[in-house]
Order: sequence, then C-alpha cells, then structure tokens
Amino acid sequence: MIHQLARSGDASELAKFIYEHPDTVNHPDERGFTPLILASYSGALAATEVLVQAGAQIDARDGSGNTALMGAVFKGHLAIVSFLIASGADVNARNGNDATALIYAATFNQSEVLKCLLENGADPQLQDKRGNTALAHAHMQGHTAIVELLKPHISK
Repeated sequence: MIHQLARSGDASELAKFIYEHPDTVNHPDERGFTPLILASYSGALAATEVLVQAGAQIDARDGSGNTALMGAVFKGHLAIVSFLIASGADVNARNGNDATALIYAATFNQSEVLKCLLENGADPQLQDKRGNTALAHAHMQGHTAIVELLKPHISK
C-alpha cells in the first residue's frame, strides 16, 4: 500500500498511512524499491518530502544499487533532485555498475539537473565499471550541450 501511495504522489494519504504504519517508511517492494525511490522516480515531490520528513533513508538502494537521487536524475525531476540534495543525498553515490547521478544526467541529456549536481559537489572524474566518466557518456550519446557543460569541470 505504501508503495502505491508513494508512486501516486498522494502526499496526504501517504502521510496518514505512515502515521498509522511508521515501520513501512523504508520497506522495499518485491523489486527492492523503497517508497522514497518510487516517489522520486515518479516525480512526486510532495510525497518525496513526506517520506524524507518521516525518516526515509535518503540513500537507500534498489536491487541495482540505484538511489532516489539517481531515479530523479534519470527522469529529469529537477525540484526533487534539489530537495534530495538539500536533504543530504550523496551526489557521488554509485550503483552496482559504479554509475553516478552525474553519469545518468549526462547519459539522459538532463542539462539542468547536471548543472545542479555539479553545483553541489558531483565529481565529474568518477568512472563507471567500464571506465567511462559522465563526459564520456555524453560524447557516446551525442549530447554536445552536456559535453560543453562538463568540459570546464574536467582536470587536465
């Protein structure tokens, strides 16, 4: 039930449910998604806020090692990205493939999200398991605007 509420974005019903069942706030579903990951990925800012205020583990991971921040980045939900960072999310967390939120922003052409991540300490030098940085992913995808945004942040 909490997973449906988190995904739907119904913050008031979610808050009521958490009040009645506080032990569910970090409970993963059958795929390993916590309510916070589902709310963030779904673009449900109010539900994301309710979950964080209720004590959701901000850097909890799904079955692939992705965090709520990574899900919000992948989908381009800038307001949620900003909120999660302000709430203490690790901008340099790595998933099972060592990909980071910045790598996702570069791969999926999320320029505003990428700027936000860089402004908040995302490390453009980090590499995934294949040795690719965010810049390399931007090049591979042909995202020239992202390449230009990243270039000033790369050490020679």
